[in-house]
Amino acid sequence: MQEFLLSHWLDITTTLLGLAYILLEYKASVWLWAVGFVMQALGIALYYDKGLYADCAMEFYYLAMTIYGFFHWAYGGKARHSGKDVPISHFPARMAIIWLALALLLWGVIYWLLVTLTNSTVPVADSFTTALSIVGIWALARKYLEQWIVWIAVDVVTCVLYFHKDIPFKATLYGLYVVIAVAGYFKWRRLMQEQERPKETGAAG
Repeated sequence: MQEFLLSHWLDITTTLLGLAYILLEYKASVWLWAVGFVMQALGIALYYDKGLYADCAMEFYYLAMTIYGFFHWAYGGKARHSGKDVPISHFPARMAIIWLALALLLWGVIYWLLVTLTNSTVPVADSFTTALSIVGIWALARKYLEQWIVWIAVDVVTCVLYFHKDIPFKATLYGLYVVIAVAGYFKWRRLMQEQERPKETGAAG
């Protein structure tokens, strides 16, 4: 048992941090970014060890986005003047096609890099989750409601992939992520309706 725990300590630690991370995300708490920073830093070592090179590289992007996300949520836009967090909003319709095209392009490029430059045994799934996660983390940093839809797709594929790559604790976490992501979508939608209610009341008055 001790040998198992020692060989999986990174998996266990990042799993616990990941659970805290998504619960804070569910609550739309700005502190998810602090937990995320530590989780991504440890994830670099975990994914490199397991040969998930695209996921490993993504952690560096995630680290940068945790810093951007924290400051945008806490101080971006109107929050800078009102003292409140940035409100939840919809993904801009005018940008949807652009980001979809970008995700498909990234999927193809990352797949080619994995096949050409690495010994990855799961290039299709690894490149898919990586490409979509680039869009997802940006949408989360911008506090768009639809970021949950992106993460549902990522989490389903990642759950299967991690079981395949013998990262059982984190694979189980991603299975839980799917459930929380669905609940999170409806939670954020309700929060968004609540934050818009004062505007409607003010307009009626």
